[in-house]
Amino acid sequence: MNILHINTYDVGGGAARAACRLHKGLQDIGLNSQMLVQEKHSDDKTIFAPKLRLSQGIARTKLTFETLPLKLYPQQKNTGFYAQWLPDRVVPQVARINPDIINLHWFTAGFMQIETLAKLKRPLVWTLHDMWGFTGGCHVAGECDRYKKSCGACPLLGSSKEKDLSRWVWERKAKAWKNLDLTLITPSVWLADCAKSSPLFENLRVEVISHGLDTQKFRPLNKNSVREILNLPQDKKLILFGAMSATSDKNKGFHLLQPALQELSKSGYKDNYEVVIFGANEPENPPDLGFKAHYVGRLSDDTSLVTLYSAADVMIVPSLQESFGQTASESLACGTPVVAFNATGLRDIVEHEVNGYLAKPYEVEDLAKGISWVIENIERHKKLSFYAREKVEREFTLELQASRYSRLYQEVLIASKKHELQCQTDKLSVSM
Repeated sequence: MNILHINTYDVGGGAARAACRLHKGLQDIGLNSQMLVQEKHSDDKTIFAPKLRLSQGIARTKLTFETLPLKLYPQQKNTGFYAQWLPDRVVPQVARINPDIINLHWFTAGFMQIETLAKLKRPLVWTLHDMWGFTGGCHVAGECDRYKKSCGACPLLGSSKEKDLSRWVWERKAKAWKNLDLTLITPSVWLADCAKSSPLFENLRVEVISHGLDTQKFRPLNKNSVREILNLPQDKKLILFGAMSATSDKNKGFHLLQPALQELSKSGYKDNYEVVIFGANEPENPPDLGFKAHYVGRLSDDTSLVTLYSAADVMIVPSLQESFGQTASESLACGTPVVAFNATGLRDIVEHEVNGYLAKPYEVEDLAKGISWVIENIERHKKLSFYAREKVEREFTLELQASRYSRLYQEVLIASKKHELQCQTDKLSVSM
């Protein structure tokens, strides 16, 4: 069985990390897994991208043109919205690789046109990493549920018209994907429920398979040793927060974490706690967090992440929406409990008062309470750390994820062959 993954990047962003991990996990169990990306930055010989620098430069230029329709909406919010309206060269690249089955991932940012999916002529499995697949163009819908109908009057675009860009994108998807041989995978129950509630996907098979981790790589390290390496204090409780664009992406919840930390500081913990932030550099005018803060910038390798998770006493993931929340599962794998809101995909990872704390959405006071509850009692913290690691070993190993995907691929291929055979039989019956 030859498997091809399609993702915009091989490095950078949660979807790329998840796709590459799955790609490696499938290889580890003996499957022929390859990957097609728009931009390649790793040296993995089983990952393919346009070889010419000119081609990759054109791909980046395409992204500029991809966003041109957004200029019609001057009131748009500054967040991701992709119409995927430009033509691409994916079909001939796929034909050269000639896979048995294609696993789609995150192919926005101008990589693949909506209409291309039907031209791939292979059984398709689509791992959803956000909500884009069933919306009119946004990745994070927030409180908007207009995707359950047909979008339009998009709050993200600042639009009041029913027939706007989001409606056009949604209707293109409905037309292009109507008869696709498509199976969906989501990493969380929440995202699966969202997908099923969209008319675009309501008749499709939707399976939940959690993202996996290499638990030999993501494991607890000696706290004192890694703090010494990172030049972090040994005598403080360290609160960790981080994500891509950690402090600027509103969905990551920094605007909720800040007042929670300030409240903790006023509660008598100011001299006991310090904050560590990754995914962002220290700004010229750092925000008041109530505690001393250490900014470590963007971390691009797993070793640095493992070291940082192991150094912390608690990881905070205050996101408004997460399809899964890989920073949470990574932290648990390193034995560091997680505090998050009791909402969206994080509920599949954090077990309340077992391996962390799920605060009431989106209450700052309860978030602050959860942070102190996790780290103030030494014996309780030890138990939380034990069950953090245990949860990952039980549910989020790379081997478990790969075996689940392998079984699903086999089922999809068998069903596709049966369907093809039935179509041929029907044609023969008509001709006779």
